[in-house]
Amino acid sequence: MGSTRQIGRKPPFLRFVILVPLITAGLVYVFSKAVYGAELPQRSLQMNDNRPGMAASYVLSFTMPASETLGSVELQLCANSPLSTEACDPPAGFNIAGATLDGQSGETGFSILPVATDANTIVISRTPAVTGNGPVSYTFGNVINPSASGPFYGRIQTFASGDASGPSTDFAGLAMMIGGPVNVSTTVPPYLLFCGGVVITGFDCSTASGNYINFGDLTSTATAAAESQLVTASNAANGFALWGYGTTMTSGNNIIDAMAVRDVSRPGIRQFGLNLVRNATPDVGEDPQGAGDMAPAANYALADWYQFVSGDLLASVTHADVYKKLTVSYIINIAKGQAPGVYATTLTYVCLANF
Repeated sequence: MGSTRQIGRKPPFLRFVILVPLITAGLVYVFSKAVYGAELPQRSLQMNDNRPGMAASYVLSFTMPASETLGSVELQLCANSPLSTEACDPPAGFNIAGATLDGQSGETGFSILPVATDANTIVISRTPAVTGNGPVSYTFGNVINPSASGPFYGRIQTFASGDASGPSTDFAGLAMMIGGPVNVSTTVPPYLLFCGGVVITGFDCSTASGNYINFGDLTSTATAAAESQLVTASNAANGFALWGYGTTMTSGNNIIDAMAVRDVSRPGIRQFGLNLVRNATPDVGEDPQGAGDMAPAANYALADWYQFVSGDLLASVTHADVYKKLTVSYIINIAKGQAPGVYATTLTYVCLANF
């Protein structure tokens, strides 16, 4: 009430002045809607290359908000603002004047209108026709990106006319980003994974355990057998290979002959040999396991046949390879009258990669 009394003391013309801005603001709002129409929903402008200064393909997409007459679409690119009510500063280096219309969907029949197109504005035109209210898409090729990294903005307007003249029916703003190149580099070091043990769990070399095998007491009527395991992998482009080195079983000057020629197990005959596959006679070993291609050499790849020659190639692969587990099967046979003693040997496995 106090406020009403205070206004009542002012001259009448002052009351009129106070009301004028409110009326004017309302008129501005109505005028804006008449000029710019409805805001286009679900709009986007996608680039296939956002590097500065590059020739790129731009895909303009939006949804028509209602059924209306559509004759032209204007896309303007600005450095300063997406608002059509503000002056547009062209992005430095940007050029859409030489663009091509490479695709269109939804509302079609458009072509570029050269007289309405310049370095930062492109207009596509068709004979005006009534639209649906669905999605539309237009692909422009050979658009030259702004020359500097940072944001820039798009302004879309649709027109009932075929030359982007007269009031626009719908409008929308967009924001895009030009990014500097991101250089990503890394180094893949060469590696060779190789481990051995009496037992290895899976392909995990950290679980390898044991480096000693005891065959127990030997007899001429039965074959003694045992096994150990090896795991390999490498990114060597030209592959890698495995060799075995050592001597046969000896006790002082007494020996158990190494199998210089591949043969089956023959109890009662001095034999020391090995292979890298599953065997039935005797029951020992496993076939190679894992996704890798590392494979036993021919003389060590036949079940129930054994051999040992120091320096022999035991297995190989000719390319980079993932994990492979090889099980080495050993056999010992002795003859009747074999000299007593503790027979032993040390075998060394060598794996080399060819980078």
